[in-house]
Amino acid sequence: MAPTTIQLDKSLVESLKRSKEYPRQTYNELIKNMLEVFKTVKKKNQYDEFLHKVQQPKMKELWDNKDDEAWESV
Repeated sequence: MAPTTIQLDKSLVESLKRSKEYPRQTYNELIKNMLEVFKTVKKKNQYDEFLHKVQQPKMKELWDNKDDEAWESV
């Protein structure tokens, strides 16, 4: 595949330089690794959001009850 040129802010290039795992790591390798991490985190967040939504009705049932409210005024 033919390389392409993209324009980046100098501050971003400096951040990329500091993020290298080893001195001769290419920006291509670095960005590729960052994308894999991003995809993994995104999948995990989607799973966490799904679990949260599934648990919400039961948590509401457990938390919103008269017995607990009685303890608030003790």
